[in-house]
Amino acid sequence: MGEEIFEMKGGSAGADFFKMFSYPLVQGTPETALAAPASVAISRDMAITFFDSPESALGKTLTVDDTQDLTVTAVFENPPANSSAQFDCLISFSVERAPALKRWNINVTPTYIQLLPQADPVIVEAKIKNFLDAYLEPSSNYRAELGLQRFSDVYLHSGFENGEPSGGRIEYVRIFSGIAVFILLIACINFMNLATARSVKRSKEIGIRKVIGAARHTLTSQFIGETILFAIIATVASIVLVTLLLPYFNDLTGKQLALPVTQPSFLLILISLTLITGLIAGSYPAFFLSSLQPTRVLKGTLKFSSRAVWFRKGLVVFQFVLSILLIVVTLVISQQTTYIQNKHLGYERENLLYILMRGNLPSKYQVFKQAASSLPGIQQVDRTGNLFLRMRATNLQVDWEGKAPNTIIPFANSRVGYDYVKTMGLEVIEGRDFSREFSTDTASFLVNEEAVKRMGFNEPIGKSVTLNGIKGPIIGVLKDFHFYSLHEPIQPLVVGLNENLPFGVALVRTKPGKTQEALASLEQTYKEINPNLPFTFYFVDEEYQKLYRSEKIITRLSNVFGGLAIFISCLGLLGLAMFSAEQRVKEIGIRKVLGASVNSIVTLFSKDFLKLVGMAFIIATPIAWFFMSDWLQGYAYRIELSWWVFALAGVLAFLVTLLTISFQSIRAALANPVDSLRNE
Repeated sequence: MGEEIFEMKGGSAGADFFKMFSYPLVQGTPETALAAPASVAISRDMAITFFDSPESALGKTLTVDDTQDLTVTAVFENPPANSSAQFDCLISFSVERAPALKRWNINVTPTYIQLLPQADPVIVEAKIKNFLDAYLEPSSNYRAELGLQRFSDVYLHSGFENGEPSGGRIEYVRIFSGIAVFILLIACINFMNLATARSVKRSKEIGIRKVIGAARHTLTSQFIGETILFAIIATVASIVLVTLLLPYFNDLTGKQLALPVTQPSFLLILISLTLITGLIAGSYPAFFLSSLQPTRVLKGTLKFSSRAVWFRKGLVVFQFVLSILLIVVTLVISQQTTYIQNKHLGYERENLLYILMRGNLPSKYQVFKQAASSLPGIQQVDRTGNLFLRMRATNLQVDWEGKAPNTIIPFANSRVGYDYVKTMGLEVIEGRDFSREFSTDTASFLVNEEAVKRMGFNEPIGKSVTLNGIKGPIIGVLKDFHFYSLHEPIQPLVVGLNENLPFGVALVRTKPGKTQEALASLEQTYKEINPNLPFTFYFVDEEYQKLYRSEKIITRLSNVFGGLAIFISCLGLLGLAMFSAEQRVKEIGIRKVLGASVNSIVTLFSKDFLKLVGMAFIIATPIAWFFMSDWLQGYAYRIELSWWVFALAGVLAFLVTLLTISFQSIRAALANPVDSLRNE
């Protein structure tokens, strides 16, 4: 009977991890969970999968990557679905497993500090700020300092600039919070316009109630109460809709959000929002209707002051300012997302995949490469110590000829094989690539254009560079390529030669159209080397797209919310069109009696509304330009804001206006003038 192979998510953690974090232990204790050097803590599901129960898992042995035996010392509850950290096992942290972590200039591992309850974080941060000065000598242009960030802030505030929080996922929260406020304001404005449009029908009711003694504050309270009742009904309906739509939203965004209807804080916010919405939406109609004079209303001479008319028009202008803003936001985000997905990165990411160096693959890499290179459908095979999609510039010990004293420049680096440049599709613009014909290449380097610029070399070939104590000449200059997100500029890069690293990834480039054929034969070759490990591979193009998953989600949500805002704005226009038709019904009748055509009446109607949208466009354009320019600054490589984006937003707003009011204006123009003039 064949053995089953499982692949689990895992990581490393220090001995005090379960003392600091509130992951409940089913078996074992926080003090002993990760104390031993070769220990591992596993999840409840993993314990059941491998050992049938958490109780029987303790003390058992697990083999990781078919190379390392670990003893199960604890079983923890499965991390909840909404946790930002998802893992099936945690191996006790050991610097021996990653020797590079012994250097003070490596910052790839987060460090967590639990303060005493009475400790002041500000004082602690001040004490540790200059801790690294004893290990990394500060320079005139670079200084490494330590700081503290609350763990609860890490997920949303993950962006930093010069050591200070400067953004992260919180930016997306702010964007969509702003959009939500915009849509709610548009809805409130629509209610005002629709309620005002119905004022003619309720005017006689108000007049009679005032005649029999109703006070103005009584009427105002009634109308605001009605609006709050509508808001309460809308809130209940929204909770039902959110409950139904939340699974689809979670699927769209890749999140695990839940509606916290049982939390007092959420209920308080929901009740407050309902009351505020009702007050904002109902205030103007309530004060307007309660101010009507009964003598004029009952005589049928209800007229509206120019101030009231302009106020309602101002509301329409305001809501279309918000709608045009949302249209521009949607277009710009969509453009930027398309740009970063399609931009040429300086290497060919299509038909390129990588395989993690696990099990016997590091020690048998040459065997794997020779066998894989001869397989049908495979064009090139090589390796790298650092996957380029995750390379970041760090405070490396890089020296070069003519380097100014105490100058520290962050560099990215990688150790690669002889065929790395060919496999990646990089371009050597000066000098040459690594070659087996030169035995000295094992102590030579390739650098990118940015590195040459930062080193200040005019003729870099042959210049000496020292990387972490290894000194050698520069033999070639690579054309700059993007080895990380387009949020950041291209950083200086030093590439060395080493085909015997015990870690990293194997790169495989397949021939166009031959990927499936290549994968089938590649799996067989991999299994001959690692029979007890699953054949897991990753397409570089797909991994690159994951860097911008947030932008893709934002584009989808912006399209949805932008369309919703435009739809709600149409309702507001319809309300104003209804109101205008009610007020001008006799005027339209007289015009028709005097020979006015349907087209001329429709044009008369449309002209007034198009003026309002034109005013909204003039106001919204500079505001949209300012905010989207600021948003694009978060990308080192970005689109230029084009005039046609704003023009298209304006055209869409005008078309939406025409389509919305055409129904009401044509209906008014086709009405029989006898019906509107029979009482004159």
